Amino acid sequence: MANGGPVEHGFPHLETVRAALTALYRRLSPDTVRTFSASVAPADVAFCDTDDLYLGAQRVAGELVRHYRLPDARLIVSFREMTHAANVELAAGPEYFVELNDRFRTHRRDIGAALAHEVAHVYLHRLDLSFAGTRDNEILTDTVAAYLGAGWLLLDAFREDATSSQKLGYLTPEEFGYVLAKRAAVFGEDPGVWFTSPQAYSAYVRGRDRAVREERQPPLTAAGWTGRHRYARDRRQARDGYGAGLAGDAPYSFTAPGEGPLRVAFPCPTCHQRLRVPVRGRVRARCGLCGTVLECDT
Repeated sequence: MANGGPVEHGFPHLETVRAALTALYRRLSPDTVRTFSASVAPADVAFCDTDDLYLGAQRVAGELVRHYRLPDARLIVSFREMTHAANVELAAGPEYFVELNDRFRTHRRDIGAALAHEVAHVYLHRLDLSFAGTRDNEILTDTVAAYLGAGWLLLDAFREDATSSQKLGYLTPEEFGYVLAKRAAVFGEDPGVWFTSPQAYSAYVRGRDRAVREERQPPLTAAGWTGRHRYARDRRQARDGYGAGLAGDAPYSFTAPGEGPLRVAFPCPTCHQRLRVPVRGRVRARCGLCGTVLECDT
């Protein structure tokens, strides 16, 4: 939890975020992911200063447990002085003990954000899905929370001005925006209408711009003129035996000559599973992991 200190911006964890989306789709079927089509509603996790602290925290925790489809899980919420925003004891269940930072006694509007992350930990624990290392595992948790409809609360808790700042979670604000935009592309929702923090909305827009660019990269037909021109040059070099692999910032690569018909490999813009399709002009490719159908000009 950044509290008054500098907030990291940009996209430093993007590769781990993409790996988390791939891992989520691998662990859940696309049909299961689609059961999370409705995000947590702001009214369901609203917390005003007149609400009883403990009863209100338990109520919000219960709403998030229901959102994550954990009907037999019970969260016991308490408060104490600590460095991090919150902590959950991942035991066998069905009871899970969550500790929230004492700061939330007076910043109750952000209790839902802190609990969204901790209940996502419980959900992933039940799925037996984790990444090696604390940092990557926390990034996985933030990514899953955002993609399954609760993590917009974490981004909305981001506030920053000339003299103070607050940010919850391990993703940067722009990375939260990126994941929320990926979710919005699948479910057709606009999380921007829920943000109460102007800084959160601006970060969402920057993340959305990054996500949209991935939907307009060759060999997808939505690619712009510059991308198509570069792709045509790289394809010509690959056919001549000079461009296979394409080390650098190209999002695609070609099979080397001598390995059969030329194919191009590129990441699915939805789940980032790598796809391989033949180089033969207009083709329609279906991602075998998430089921997204992609219009390509190879």
